[in-house]
Amino acid sequence: MTHPAPHGAHTAPAHEHVEADLTETLDLDAEVLAEHIEAVIASLPPGTDPRHIVDLGCGTGAGTLALLRRFPNSRVTAVDSAPAHLDRLRDRAVADGVDERLRIVRADLDAPAPPDLGHPDLVWASASMHHMSDPDRTLRQVRELLSPGGLFVMIELAAFPRFLPPAAPADSPGLEDRCHAAVDRQHAAMTSHRGADWAPKLTAAGFAIESEHTRTLHVPASRNPAVTRYAHTTFTGLRTRIGRLLTPEDRTALDRLLDPDSPRSLHHREDLALQTRRTTWTARVGRPRAGNPDPSPLPSNAKVPTPGVRPDDIRPQ
Repeated sequence: MTHPAPHGAHTAPAHEHVEADLTETLDLDAEVLAEHIEAVIASLPPGTDPRHIVDLGCGTGAGTLALLRRFPNSRVTAVDSAPAHLDRLRDRAVADGVDERLRIVRADLDAPAPPDLGHPDLVWASASMHHMSDPDRTLRQVRELLSPGGLFVMIELAAFPRFLPPAAPADSPGLEDRCHAAVDRQHAAMTSHRGADWAPKLTAAGFAIESEHTRTLHVPASRNPAVTRYAHTTFTGLRTRIGRLLTPEDRTALDRLLDPDSPRSLHHREDLALQTRRTTWTARVGRPRAGNPDPSPLPSNAKVPTPGVRPDDIRPQ
């Protein structure tokens, strides 16, 4: 996925800092939810064996590499606008020995003329579509991009991941919600499509939806230490971006969470957990397969394993 910074909001050094921060955030999200992505790919319709895959908004490449592992006869074109993300993906592809099957394209997917990506059998877009300035246009472009019978897989999140219980921290209950509300107010134009009802948009673009699954993921830090690092990186980014918009009391509470020497630090909390909802759609151009409107072998009430998570920690919706 890709998370562009607001245009004109930073000087060059600040922009570089934000991009590095986003790169780390994407890496941590991938580390915490790696098995969830693997499970989504494993649940694709029977017979799925693409030769050419396009990953739109690939970020640092968690989905790209998972697709290359799952489909050893495929080649993947990974598209993103951030050089740091693509550099990270390139290095990992070399380390995994799959770089010969990978084509990296740096492109702005909001540009009037889309890049030449060929006609893939599968297009993958994980947490990237809500960043598009005109997602309806992008969906139409995906439809035109796909080869006949090709599959579109889209994963989206309704809101930013959360890490604290609603009543936390004790000195400023509800702090996390207020931080994210401030982000939404500051960047309303950039976040207007997050949590959108994507099913009608897919249909309007000419797709027939074959499956739709929403899963609520709950990953405690006690079972996956990367959650603590993910939370610290996220709250550090919030402090940088919207700290000045918070009350003095909220800024003080946020600083205590980020201070490793504070008894109220994130590192000392036993209730820290990643909480997020992800919805996956699979769709094709035209009518769904007769007699099989939902070909996914993963039932809608399935519990998907996630690193360090017991089955009860994942709550299907």
